[in-house]
Amino acid sequence: MRRSLLDWYQQAGRTLPWRNEPDIYRVWVSEIMLQQTQVKTVIPYYERWLAQFPTVEALAAADLQAVLKQWEGLGYYARARNLHQAAQQVVTDFAGQFPKDLDKMLCLKGIGRTTAGGILSSARNLPLAILDGNVKRVLARLIALEVPPAKALNELWDVSETLLDPENPRDFNQALMDLGATLCMVKNPDCPRCPWQNHCTAYLKHQPTDFPRKAPKKQIPTKKIVAAIAFNLENQVFIQQRPQDGLLGGLWEFPNQEGNIQPLLTDLFPGAQYERRLNTVFHAYTHFKIQVEPQIYRVNLSGAGWVSLQSLKNYPFSKAHLKIIEQLQDPQLSLPL
Repeated sequence: MRRSLLDWYQQAGRTLPWRNEPDIYRVWVSEIMLQQTQVKTVIPYYERWLAQFPTVEALAAADLQAVLKQWEGLGYYARARNLHQAAQQVVTDFAGQFPKDLDKMLCLKGIGRTTAGGILSSARNLPLAILDGNVKRVLARLIALEVPPAKALNELWDVSETLLDPENPRDFNQALMDLGATLCMVKNPDCPRCPWQNHCTAYLKHQPTDFPRKAPKKQIPTKKIVAAIAFNLENQVFIQQRPQDGLLGGLWEFPNQEGNIQPLLTDLFPGAQYERRLNTVFHAYTHFKIQVEPQIYRVNLSGAGWVSLQSLKNYPFSKAHLKIIEQLQDPQLSLPL
């Protein structure tokens, strides 16, 4: 099985900018970006990131706002905050050199077992197994796992470690991820081209897409939010920063409120005059969806938090608020300017 997978990988493996990369910093950045995000989305972010933060020292010394701005639009912003904090750990605790063993690598912020295995096998060819989303799907089909992968992680780790080629861990792990990404896909798996076809229990049962078993779907709630887009007499707009911890920590946003916006307006913008509303913005997070109604107000205020429309590009915003900004910057939009 090892030989057939590696032979397939030599012929069909993807060409990726971080593949066979000797610089562990670059491998680490790619591994974090690839969490919950597809390769095609990651590549341009990866290239822009390295242009601005070419070394771990550069990242450690950077302002968190610059880090979040570079990450803007990629989602799951805790990853960016963790990268920044872990870079500071590497510089402070390890004299700028990434740890060489698994236990110390796991001490870095935001690095778990599969990420550490991916980094150390890729950058240092260490025989460490991985278990990302693609690998879970491949292995669940391989053994026709009868429960959702989340309920059998120990079993899947055992399978991944048993299969790992100790002589070629770098190529083996990369091949295993490519197998899941290009052939053993969620829908329409390309079983005829799979090097493990004859070893795959799900395929031999003629039911590959029945695996992995799915957990019962939970109802995803939708939060209805009103955002106050307040312009003052100098045609500046008001923005505020979210707390550093929690969802979208450290990002900027327009003041917003779930449900009735009036208490927020009374608190922040006394005497605000309603002008008009913009198009409703929709966005989905992992556990809930949001529906944002942006409303434009005119107020007679100034001071901290008031910025020009042109300067919004200097601040990191979430995707939902970027969609609002896109409307505000539409030249066909008649704003209260």
